[in-house]
Amino acid sequence: MRRRQQPPLAKRHGLDPARLRLPEQGTWATIRDHLVERLPRVPAARIDEMLCAGDIVDLGGPIAPDAPYVPGGAVWFHRDLPDETPVPFEITVVHRDEDLLVVDKPHFLSTIPRGQHILETALVRLRRDLDLPELIPAHRLDRATAGLVVFVITPARRGAYQTLFQKRRVSKRYEAIARHDPGLEFPRTIRSRIIKERTILRAFEVEGEPNAETLVELIEHRDGLGRYRLSPKTGRTHQLRLHMNGLGIPILGDDFYPEITDRPVHDFTRPLQLLAAGLEFTDPISGAPRRFETTRALQAWTDYQSWAASRPA
Repeated sequence: MRRRQQPPLAKRHGLDPARLRLPEQGTWATIRDHLVERLPRVPAARIDEMLCAGDIVDLGGPIAPDAPYVPGGAVWFHRDLPDETPVPFEITVVHRDEDLLVVDKPHFLSTIPRGQHILETALVRLRRDLDLPELIPAHRLDRATAGLVVFVITPARRGAYQTLFQKRRVSKRYEAIARHDPGLEFPRTIRSRIIKERTILRAFEVEGEPNAETLVELIEHRDGLGRYRLSPKTGRTHQLRLHMNGLGIPILGDDFYPEITDRPVHDFTRPLQLLAAGLEFTDPISGAPRRFETTRALQAWTDYQSWAASRPA
C-alpha cells in the first residue's frame, strides 16, 4: 500500500497545509510567477510576503522568492484564515474510546472547515482542545443542525466507520419542532425526488422517481406546536427540512424553507429547531451494537417564549 506523503509543514490550528502540485507544462520563470497566476484571489504582494518569510516550502525547505519553476514539483503553505465571528456555544462530548469520539454539536457550528468557517468548526475545535490532530469526521451535520456527530480517532480505522455512513448502515433519528396541524395524520412516510445544484443554496423537490424517504412521527403536541421524530432512510441534502416544509409545517427557525431569510453570520438567535438525537449501528471493528443519544433538547419546545423572543434588537 502506498503511504501518504507527510507534508513538510506542521499543522496549524489543527489544519494541514495546502499542497499545490506544479504542472508539468508551463512557461513560468519562477515558482513565484506561477503562484501569482495560480492564486488570483491572493494579492501578489501577499505571496511575496510569504516567500520572504519562508512560509511557502517544498520538500527541501523554504522557497526563495526567485526560485526557478520546477515542473512536476509541489509546494506547501498555510492559507490565510478569514475573520470569523466566534460561535458562543460549547461542544459536548457524549462518548470517547480509543477509536471513536461522539459529540453533541451546537447550532451554528459547521462540522468541517468550509468557506468562511475555518477555526469556528467542530473539527478544528476538537483537534485543538482535545489534542487529537488526526481526528476526522465519519459523517457531517449541517451548520444549522445541532446534535450527534461521530469522529474517528484512529487513522487506520477511518474507512471502516466512514463506510458505515456512506452505505447507510447507520440508523439515524432526529427531532424537530414545527407547527401542529390537527388535519395531518401521523405516522406517515414521505417519499420524493430531491435535487441540489452546487451553485444554488436551496434544494428542491421535483417530479420523478423518489430518491428520498423520511418517516415522520408526532411525539407530542401542545399550544399549537408539535414535537416530531424524523427517521430518514436516505440522506439527501436538506431532506428533513424539505419534507417537513412539503407537509405545510416547516421546521421552526428554518432560514431556507419555505423562503430564504438573510440572516447575518453573527446572529445566533432562533436556531433551526432540528436535532440529531440518536444514532445506532453495528461496530465494524468489534461487531458490537453501538447506540448514542443526544444530551440536548430543542429550545422552542422547552422554552418557546424565550426562543420566540430571541430576535436581535
